[in-house]
Amino acid sequence: MIDFTTLRLEDGVPIYLQIIRHVKAGIAAGTVADGEELPSRRALSALLGVNPNTIQKAFRLLEEEGWLQSHTGAKSLVSATAEQVEALRKNLPDYQARAFVRSMKALGATCAETVALVETLWKEEEPE
Repeated sequence: MIDFTTLRLEDGVPIYLQIIRHVKAGIAAGTVADGEELPSRRALSALLGVNPNTIQKAFRLLEEEGWLQSHTGAKSLVSATAEQVEALRKNLPDYQARAFVRSMKALGATCAETVALVETLWKEEEPE
């Protein structure tokens, strides 16, 4: 089952988008596999402390994009072909990087400041 206990909700980003991003990031990283089960909408709603409609929206959008198979009264399962995963691995980092660049520009940061921040954060994340 997909682990959502590591999902840390961010201010300013719609929760349903964060859930979608969490699932896709797991698929891209290989920690979420084709056929893997998602928690029920109620269970995930309780875990994250959000409205069940938010979970429903995230699951519906994942299903519309072809990443999830849901059946009434049954479990929701990840549906990811090798081709989908490869495309996601190429597109997801680009999308996230663009969002970061846009937010840094909105804050008035320069390219040099942004690169310096990334280098600092990169080093902080390296294992000791």
